[in-house]
Amino acid sequence: MENYNETSTDFILLGLFPPSKIGLFLFILIVLIFLMALIGNLSMILLIFLDTHLHTPMYFLLSQLSLIDLNYISTIVPKMASDFLYGNKSISFIGCGIQSFFFMTFAGAEALLLTSMAYDRYVAICFPLHYPIRMSKRMCVLMITGSWMIGSINSCAHMVYAFRIPYCKSRAISHFFCDVPTMLTLACTDTWVYEYTVFLSTTIFLVFPFTGIACSYGRVLLAVYRMRSAEGRKKAYSTCSTHLTVVTFYYAPFAYTYLCPRSLRSLTEDKVLAVFYTILTPMLNPIIYSLRNKEVMGALTRVIQNIFSVKM
Repeated sequence: MENYNETSTDFILLGLFPPSKIGLFLFILIVLIFLMALIGNLSMILLIFLDTHLHTPMYFLLSQLSLIDLNYISTIVPKMASDFLYGNKSISFIGCGIQSFFFMTFAGAEALLLTSMAYDRYVAICFPLHYPIRMSKRMCVLMITGSWMIGSINSCAHMVYAFRIPYCKSRAISHFFCDVPTMLTLACTDTWVYEYTVFLSTTIFLVFPFTGIACSYGRVLLAVYRMRSAEGRKKAYSTCSTHLTVVTFYYAPFAYTYLCPRSLRSLTEDKVLAVFYTILTPMLNPIIYSLRNKEVMGALTRVIQNIFSVKM
């Protein structure tokens, strides 16, 4: 290992799976979750595309969430699985940069898109008459484009700093992907400036959006409470609770990892929490939105019936 570190500029990802039967079990479990995430998110995208009843701003945004999750998990799991199968845990300096760039781009875009989805529900419930104007097709495109662009710009800013500093310690990254804060523990120089930047970035992409989501849902719950229709209240609670579940699964582990001081958490905790927002969340999102949404289940039934009627 020492010779490798001295002569190579590659990093080594120590990974998530221990070299034992438990590691093999975890590997199989992660691969199954990955396949479920691929099938679930692809199905959600195709379902929203094929069923005209779902051609609304809410489901247009949801299709983009599935697209982000699809790319998000594909950035992490294939490399991790390949490392375990072939025993080659090295990743080139450029490869590490590319993985970090896409990871941070998708992470930032998803955080902002979840905020847009909360705004959509806020307008739909609190200002139903203004909904077609406030959530026009143009507004939806702007929200989605803005999420992708801001996520990319934030990612570029991190990359410019993180991959220009010298790394003179061990090249072994104690993680299963190129997580920049973990990489910086290998740096030769003081990285307090970057750590402050990470804190600021996390505040902008997690704390502010989550505060906005919490405030909007506070208004939504008040409006729902005042509804006279029991059916309307039930439907509103269903769509809002679904989105809040997704937001909690995504924001909570992310915020703890990037806002909590490193001295108060271990590398093992970072890995376990990273599994939540990089692997479990992309798999759970389509399940949560389908099982708890009658419109999605109804659309699935219609599409299946249409497929069988065409075959007949």
